[in-house]
Amino acid sequence: MKFEKRRASTKQEIPTASMPDIVFMLLLFFMVTTTLREVDVLVAYSLPEAQAIEKIENKRLVSYLWVGKDKRMQINDSIVLLEEVESIMYKKRQELPNVIVSLRIDKAADMGLVTDIQQELRDAYCLRINYSSTIKL
Repeated sequence: MKFEKRRASTKQEIPTASMPDIVFMLLLFFMVTTTLREVDVLVAYSLPEAQAIEKIENKRLVSYLWVGKDKRMQINDSIVLLEEVESIMYKKRQELPNVIVSLRIDKAADMGLVTDIQQELRDAYCLRINYSSTIKL
């Protein structure tokens, strides 16, 4: 009598039918969660140094205002005048009531200009202001 080894009749292949669905879901997930850089900075600036800084956890509430060496101001993608700051920031505040205005001002900028910007922000009821700086080592 001859003995034969019985083999299972199942296939040893990995099912790949759902692979395109998984790849599509991963692609969709990364497209939704990735934030691309929204603003190109048009003004040249160098931030002042500070010994103690605090990091803002929720960056979605932050709106940036840049002031360059040549006293040009930028909000979003456009260069603005000082008189336009109030209306632009008031609109931002209406869209996002808890907006934090982060001022990225050149370290050689005139303090009178900074005071004027603060007054425009106060008129727009943007009272949450942050001054960006680099850490002093």
